[in-house]
Amino acid sequence: MRRKLHVAIVHNEPESPNRPVKKFVSPSGVLQEGVNGRGSAEAAIDLSEVAVLQEVEKVQASLADLGYEVTTFTVTEDILGLVSFLTKEKPDLVFNLCESIGNVSIHEMHVAGIYEILGLCYTGAGPLTMGLALNKVRAKELLLYHGITTPAYVCYRTPNQVVEDDFPLRFPVIVKPSMEDASIGIGPDSVVDSFGALKKRVKAVFQQHDQAALVEEYIDGRELNISILGNRRPIILPISEIDFSTLPADHPKILTYDGKWKKGTPAYDGTKGVCPAPLSLSLEAKLKEIALKVYRTFGCRDYARVDFRLSPEDTPYVLEVNPNPDISDDAGFMRSSREYGLTYSDVIERIVEYALERNC
Repeated sequence: MRRKLHVAIVHNEPESPNRPVKKFVSPSGVLQEGVNGRGSAEAAIDLSEVAVLQEVEKVQASLADLGYEVTTFTVTEDILGLVSFLTKEKPDLVFNLCESIGNVSIHEMHVAGIYEILGLCYTGAGPLTMGLALNKVRAKELLLYHGITTPAYVCYRTPNQVVEDDFPLRFPVIVKPSMEDASIGIGPDSVVDSFGALKKRVKAVFQQHDQAALVEEYIDGRELNISILGNRRPIILPISEIDFSTLPADHPKILTYDGKWKKGTPAYDGTKGVCPAPLSLSLEAKLKEIALKVYRTFGCRDYARVDFRLSPEDTPYVLEVNPNPDISDDAGFMRSSREYGLTYSDVIERIVEYALERNC
């Protein structure tokens, strides 16, 4: 009797909303305090704290239903524990759901590097793709090199670099941490329309996230997500749109951290996904063509999502690419998959098959 293939689900710990404040030395040499990453003391329910476990449970159930032997492992800062688990269990495939270690997003790529060193088959993007996508400045450089339109930008590596006479962009602009994902560090005050507000927001990024600040021209228009599934013949799933029409009047039309994760906040309640997005056939085809080019340019594998802003003149701007995007049942990727006609288990089965086809 043929043995079941063993799939190990590897995931990070759920983030703690009340973790200790991180202390660091600012570029000016002053000891400062700030929360680095997802933490928040607000009372609203932070879905990022539970989404990891819900995603793991859903993937685990799907894999078991599909006939795989399934184990799970939670990655902590004791990285040798992960190495020990993998070398002992020797899974046929790792279903990689690890997005950080110890609240540090860049370690996502390092975990994938461990799979590479150990010669393991695993789902999703490789370490180089993850690193490029997370580094928003390098990602924009790569997009521009390949002729893909993205909002004009400048990166400040110290707050002292923010000089009004040298500022090259048009207001309003949006200020983001340069090395985070999942809308970390993005709030209603991230969009600014004056130099004074810009300086204040850039300083906040350094204080709260201890990293360079990316400043982009704000594209006042529709926000679209295009999910892609597959490798040799990728499937471009129906386009999803984020509907900001019910946000409070004083809230910028952007997907903030609260809008993505904080259930019970006005931002969350006013941020809805719509799929399929109402688009002309010609514009839909153009957007899908660009998304596929981005997918291939970054070396995405198995599944990914490309985020766009669409100007009032219907000019598409790529905001970022998300390898290994959220595949929770209510996430945008699954919304588009269902519109295409795939069940949750269908998607998980395809991701596994794509990975095994690549690696084994």
